Amino acid sequence: MKQSILLVITVIIIVSCNSDKKPPFQLPENYTKIIAGDSAKTWKLARRYNNKTRMNMGDCFLSYRATYLDHGIMYDNNGEHEDCGGTLTANWSIYHSKDNYPYIKLKGEKLKELMNLDNDYKFFKILNLNDTLMILEFKHKQFSSKETTLVDIFVSENIAIKDRAFHW
Repeated sequence: MKQSILLVITVIIIVSCNSDKKPPFQLPENYTKIIAGDSAKTWKLARRYNNKTRMNMGDCFLSYRATYLDHGIMYDNNGEHEDCGGTLTANWSIYHSKDNYPYIKLKGEKLKELMNLDNDYKFFKILNLNDTLMILEFKHKQFSSKETTLVDIFVSENIAIKDRAFHW
């Protein structure tokens, strides 16, 4: 119950603030262990916001899992589910921008195809990170040439999240 309340409060604070004006999130020293556990850690998508609007999560979002390995590889499970796209496998690393914002950088050939990119890499700004919560922000061109800002809220795979599949 406390984790759910903390998650809701964190989401409200992050979504209601303009992340570009916030100071950079300070990564904990043990960020690799937080992201990848002792050898591997799986995160599930708890919520997604598109330009600060909460998105309804269909089957593909509800089943989505991203696993990070401590030796710098990540993969997702999209390919295991019908009509959810191919599985992404990529190298992951931490990158800091000139103004010290932390990012997870994913690099792999599949990114070009799966995210419709010209490059084989993508940066995901880290807005928050702890043992049970990882919040990432990124820009994406979804179905048009218009770019949108997405915020993905991940939780450890074993955490129960209420109201993940809501309908308007």
